[in-house]
Amino acid sequence: MKVKKVGILIFNEVEVLDMAGPFEVFSLAEWGETREKIFKVYTIAKSKELIVARNGLKVQPDYDFEDAPDVDILIVPGGYGAEEVERYDKKTINWLQNKMKQVDIMASVCTGAFLLAEAGILDGKEATTHWMDLDRLEKEYPRVRVLRDEKYVDASPVITSGGISAGINMSFYIMGKLIGTDIVRKTARRMEYDCYI
Repeated sequence: MKVKKVGILIFNEVEVLDMAGPFEVFSLAEWGETREKIFKVYTIAKSKELIVARNGLKVQPDYDFEDAPDVDILIVPGGYGAEEVERYDKKTINWLQNKMKQVDIMASVCTGAFLLAEAGILDGKEATTHWMDLDRLEKEYPRVRVLRDEKYVDASPVITSGGISAGINMSFYIMGKLIGTDIVRKTARRMEYDCYI
């Protein structure tokens, strides 16, 4: 199987674990004895300027919107920057709409769902987000069928997850869909993460 490319959208005030959790899950996955990487993971931002994530963590993007390679999976994290800044940015929303036509899986973590909803990607689909934002998502985007008490919701090719650490569960779920549960269990054990797949 060829290496699958995973892009993680980042922006100022992105929630740290929303981006770092999926990054860790996908970047650690390896094939058995050969230990070849299964996924290549990139960070992508509007520009190559240094990103300042929640609580001041600084991250240098690998690519910007113009030079980012095509990816098989795109992860859209949440945080204040997603729900209060990026969802009102036409460049970001247009980029997501274009990427939706190219990727195999578009996935959001936490309030990254607001970006997908703003882009129309969740119209008519079941979705979830952080428990504190479920009512808001439902009210502001009535075309989205909001589900509660779910770690993640698969409305393929779109998958959404609840808040923060739920993005790790969702990432393992995506991995299981693509390559089976054996690698999921090995990767989760390596991370000392309680994964119930």
